[in-house]
Amino acid sequence: MQRSSPLSSPIPWLSAGQDFPSVDTAWGTRDPAPGLLAAGGVLDVPTLIKAYAHGIFPWYSAGQPVLWWSTDPRMVLKPSAFRLHRSLRKAIHAFAADTGCSIRFDSAFATVIRACASRERHGQSGTWIVPEMIEAYIALHEAGHAHSVETWRDGVLVGGLYCINLGRMVFGESMFAYETDTSKIALAALVAFCRQHAIDMIDCQQNTGHLASLGASEISRGAFAAHVSSRLQTPPPVWQFDPVYWQQILPKTKADTL
Repeated sequence: MQRSSPLSSPIPWLSAGQDFPSVDTAWGTRDPAPGLLAAGGVLDVPTLIKAYAHGIFPWYSAGQPVLWWSTDPRMVLKPSAFRLHRSLRKAIHAFAADTGCSIRFDSAFATVIRACASRERHGQSGTWIVPEMIEAYIALHEAGHAHSVETWRDGVLVGGLYCINLGRMVFGESMFAYETDTSKIALAALVAFCRQHAIDMIDCQQNTGHLASLGASEISRGAFAAHVSSRLQTPPPVWQFDPVYWQQILPKTKADTL
């Protein structure tokens, strides 16, 4: 249960290698920062793997300590519920038919995460993808757990996203686009990949109108944690994209899009 008292309990300060507290102790809706679980610790690969395996993620700004979160409810996108709006469907058809366009996985991870960090967001003056975070996730990528989904046109990276994969669970992190719809095309490619490999949930962390418009919805923290735990028991897929995967989300003929 979420804490109902208006007086917030102190947030634990973690030392390097220390276990995370139970996610049930995260601040609740009446606390100053709902979902905040702990502060401190380190952003090394073992700590990040342990965090994601328990439904915990880091999120903080420059000048702050590392802050660890476990939100309740949790925003997730089930690939089976992905809403492929007519305009995006047409954009994907055009993209897939263009020999100069391609989806690549993990060919430019560092470039993708830096592009996500530099992306301007409405209502925000800075980014939570601080240099320390970039270095940590590049290390996580080199360890085989963080991946980039990239949209390329005529040899130029024009959009993409990065995510974490443990077992058959994917944790979405951030997207960027230099051209219209290119981040959405990357997300659609990730959804197609997940359907192909029986990955039935993508973590989106927090609720936004944009994610909801694409079919994401909220579930309880308990349900999310149980789902993550069950998916960690299966081996992860091989992160390669085959254009045939588009068949997982696209109609069989262009006539179906009219």
